[in-house]
Amino acid sequence: MGDQLAPYRRKRDFTRTPEPAGAAVALAEPGERRFVVQRHRARRLHYDFRLEIDGVLVSWAVPKGPTLDAGVRRAAFHVEDHPLEYYDFEGVIPAGEYGGGDVIVWDAGTWSSPKTDDPGGAVRGGELHLDLHGEKLRGRFVLVRTRADQWLMLHKHDEYAVDGWDAEAHPNSVLSGRTNDEVRADPDRMWRSDLPAASASVALKTAAAGGPDPDELGALDGFKKSGTWHVFGRELRVTNLDKVLFPGRGGGEPVTKRDFLRYAAVVAPVVLPYLARRALNMHRYPDGAGSNGFWHKELPSHAPEWLPRWDNPEADAGETCTYLVVDEPAALVWAANFGALEWHAWTSTVERPREPTFALIDLDPGDATRWDDLLVLARLHRTAFEHLGVAAFPKVTGRRGIQIWVPVSRGYTFEQTRAWVEGLSRSVGAVVPELVSWKWQKDERGGLARLDYTQNAINKTLVAPYSPRPAAGAPVSAPITWDELDDPSLRPDTFTIRTILPRLSERGDLFADVLRHAQRLPPLR
Repeated sequence: MGDQLAPYRRKRDFTRTPEPAGAAVALAEPGERRFVVQRHRARRLHYDFRLEIDGVLVSWAVPKGPTLDAGVRRAAFHVEDHPLEYYDFEGVIPAGEYGGGDVIVWDAGTWSSPKTDDPGGAVRGGELHLDLHGEKLRGRFVLVRTRADQWLMLHKHDEYAVDGWDAEAHPNSVLSGRTNDEVRADPDRMWRSDLPAASASVALKTAAAGGPDPDELGALDGFKKSGTWHVFGRELRVTNLDKVLFPGRGGGEPVTKRDFLRYAAVVAPVVLPYLARRALNMHRYPDGAGSNGFWHKELPSHAPEWLPRWDNPEADAGETCTYLVVDEPAALVWAANFGALEWHAWTSTVERPREPTFALIDLDPGDATRWDDLLVLARLHRTAFEHLGVAAFPKVTGRRGIQIWVPVSRGYTFEQTRAWVEGLSRSVGAVVPELVSWKWQKDERGGLARLDYTQNAINKTLVAPYSPRPAAGAPVSAPITWDELDDPSLRPDTFTIRTILPRLSERGDLFADVLRHAQRLPPLR
């Protein structure tokens, strides 16, 4: 199947486009195959007609869509085969990528070939007769090649033929009932082709994120002080479950290791897209947030064999060689059980460690910086991004600061993103010089804030969204909307592991667009 999918892979950079790279999947029933039609608005509207044949989705682009009208012939263009995992993809492919646009599952069902036991051979021969059993498309169809990759698609005169039948009169998805406009405005899922096929479909909303089942959480609650926990299909030995990791805040209940592991398991599917295919720097506090923490980057030799990992080929002697890579939810639960209270993923992927996918802006308050001062700096950045037409996404750090992540297209170096962020932040700082210091050493800043652009470097990290911070109450680094900068109740440590989950359920993942907005950085003038 690798040869069949080669054209598909060549046209896509799977570290950029949220589509699956593909893997062989056996047919569910011998002699019965699936088909799907996806209404796809890219540069032009068309319908992607896909048939399951020989382990892939053999595909045609049909500009005007299939029809049940037996008197009409539709032009169809044979395009590259797609992987079977693409069968139920419905969402948005980022602008600027191959096929960028919105996609719905317009029709789906099964099909059979009445005239051949070798439909792949029939396609290669240029003529395929097929019976469709879909929600919208039914009856006998014929695909006939006219020349090269150009084909005709027609419906035979049978009991399912309907005069004047037009695909555009039936615009809704058979999967969700939604239109392309509705899916584009509020997609439920995205594909991450840089993940294994089994986890390539990533939920963008907490309700669909596929967290641990109630029995798994019940098992954790049922342990006394330790136990062997089966979660996300993996086996973890968990210990010291009643140990306090975070003291209570304002007279509230402390957070135990059991509480922390429960949070890590529940939030893992939401955090996964920000950690997957990235080396993880773990900030460990084995004795809890009240003790001194330390950075732990090297995956220990006693780590379970199933943990995803990456060996850095550029590591020098004495440097970290093998990193944990959180490619599955259980890996994050393992890190939490290992005492990693904070999660810091690289801003580049393991496939291209010298090419960042985000540009980072860190509004780092000084000792004399008031929260209102930091809000002024954040709002000035907001105005700058609006002026530049750049998509950028803020989050509070869970401590005292605010961070802004700017998604970028592949191809940038860290030197380029660092220079761009420095230029932007110096322009902002020039507006309010009384609030900002550019000194490197903290004790030389006179208590002023620093607009830190230096984190834009290989193996430099900012705390991941939804990661806890080592402080009373277990605050988390929480994505916010730009409008929330004007909410008088907002504080940098407002959200905790106990309050962020209801917020996620109510509002969804406010950071999700970071994953969908590959963009070029405009010149700064």
